Amino acid sequence: MKSNYDVLGNHIRLVDIRNKELVTERLLGINIYKYFMPSVANIIGTDLSKYKLISKGIFACNPMHVGRDDRLPVALYDEESPAIVSPAYLMFEIIDKDVLNEDFLMLWFRRAEFDRVCWLRTDGSVRGGITWDDICRIELSVPDYEKQLRIVNNYKAISDRIALKRQINDNLEGIAQAIFIEKFVSDSYGEEVPFTDVVQLMGGGTPQTDEHSYWNGTIPFFTPKDISLSPYCIKTEKTLSDEGLNACSSKLYPINTIFVTCRGTVGNVAMAGVPMAMNQSCYALKGIGKYPPLFTFCLTKYVISVLKHKASGAVFSALVTRDFEAEKIIKPDITKAINFESQISPIFSEILSNTIEIDRLGEVKEVILAALSK
Repeated sequence: MKSNYDVLGNHIRLVDIRNKELVTERLLGINIYKYFMPSVANIIGTDLSKYKLISKGIFACNPMHVGRDDRLPVALYDEESPAIVSPAYLMFEIIDKDVLNEDFLMLWFRRAEFDRVCWLRTDGSVRGGITWDDICRIELSVPDYEKQLRIVNNYKAISDRIALKRQINDNLEGIAQAIFIEKFVSDSYGEEVPFTDVVQLMGGGTPQTDEHSYWNGTIPFFTPKDISLSPYCIKTEKTLSDEGLNACSSKLYPINTIFVTCRGTVGNVAMAGVPMAMNQSCYALKGIGKYPPLFTFCLTKYVISVLKHKASGAVFSALVTRDFEAEKIIKPDITKAINFESQISPIFSEILSNTIEIDRLGEVKEVILAALSK
C-alpha cells in the first residue's frame, strides 16, 4: 500500500444532530449521482423533530441500498441554510480539515472504484446495506494538502466550464423554442390536423440481452436513461454490434432524429447527435415529406408540453400512438417551416458543438478521479 494511504475512519466521525427545534421542514434525499435532491417522501403527519439536521460542511449517505444500486449515495452539503435528511441516513464530518479537504474527499467518493469497494462490503440483505464500520475501514489516499487543493481546483474549473456550456445550451434552445412559438403558435390560424399528419412515429427494439455478440459494439443504443441536459444525445450507456442491430426491430436512425420517451420517465425529448438505434421504450420521430428535422424537434417539444399540461393532476405514465394522433395542431406551412429551419440551424450547430465539448470535459473529469489513487 502506498505511504499516503489511510483508512477513512481515521479522518471522519459521525454527526447526529436532530431537528428538535423544527428549524426547517425542507427534506432532502441523495440521488445515485451523489447530489442532494428534494425528497419525494410523504411527510404529512410525520414528526420532523426526529429527522437529522444537516448543515454546511457535513456529509450524508444512504447506507441501505448499496447492493441494489451498485453505489453508495453520498453527498457533501454546501448550502448556507440547513435542511433535514432521513433518520436512517448516516451524517459525518471530517475530523481535521487541515489534513483532509472536504471537497477532495467528495471527489474520492465520486470514483467508480470507491463504489465498487462499497458494493463488495455490503451485507446479505435483499437491498444490500453497508455499515458505518465497513465505511470506516475503506482505504483512501491522503496526499499533502496543497496537492489536494490543486486537484480540487482543477476539477472545479472543468465543472464550471461544463456548467457554463450547459447554461449556454439552455439559453440557445430557449431562443429557438421562443422563435418557434412566435412563428407557429402565437396568433396562428388555419387547418387543424392531427400531429401525426406532420410527424411520423417510428419504433425501436432490443436484441436478446444474454447474447453477448449483440452488445458492446460501435452502434449507440438510445434508451430513456440516455436523456441528458442537452437536447442532443451523442453517447449512450449501451451499444450494439452490427449483428445486434440486425437481430432487433430497431433501425439505425440518422442524426437529428427525435426521440421521445414513452415509458418510465415519460415525455422527455432528445435528438440524435450521431446515428444510433433505439429501444422499444421510446418513439423515434421525423417530419413527413419536406418538414425538416429541427423544425420537427421544436414542434415535438411544443406538443409534448401541451400533452403534459393536459395531464396535469392525472397520471402521465405512458405515451401511446393514439395520444399523438388525438393531438390537433395548425398545419404548418412547409415554406415557413423550411425558412425557420435555416434561421435556427446555426443555433443547433452551436448546441451540438457545446454538447461535444461537455462530453470531452466529462472524460477529463473521469481521468482526474481515476488519478486520485496514484
